[in-house]
Amino acid sequence: MPVGQDAEICLLKSGELMIKLPLTVEEIANFGEGNRELFVRSSTYSLIPITVTEAGLTISWVFSSDPKSISFSVVFREAEDTPLDQCKVLIPTTRCNSHKENIQGQLKVRTPGIYMLVFDNTFSRFVSKKVFYHLAVDRPVIYDGSDFP
Repeated sequence: MPVGQDAEICLLKSGELMIKLPLTVEEIANFGEGNRELFVRSSTYSLIPITVTEAGLTISWVFSSDPKSISFSVVFREAEDTPLDQCKVLIPTTRCNSHKENIQGQLKVRTPGIYMLVFDNTFSRFVSKKVFYHLAVDRPVIYDGSDFP
């Protein structure tokens, strides 16, 4: 297993989970334009697991935090009952200066399953954070030639 993967999986196994907000692609499609708010207490992490049933979609996110920085990663789990040590880290934990600028990212869904967005505040012993986030899911546009004259 790659070195960086152990830390993420270890966090999910032994870290203190503050909030878990499961979402489906349909729920994200109904998000609208506004930001949602997620509270991440000091020394904990919060998860947004997104269940995706079809390949080819693109999940995108924008988030900011207040006060100070937050760490972010994305972990893939094939199913709810997949053991954590068999999960794949798609984006390793990265400390983000999301209190200074919006952090944007996206990933293409290659395999149906659960894509877990992890907001990690375990490094902060005293400061709880608010994360303001917006998610979107895009389906690929398949050109079928039907509008051709």
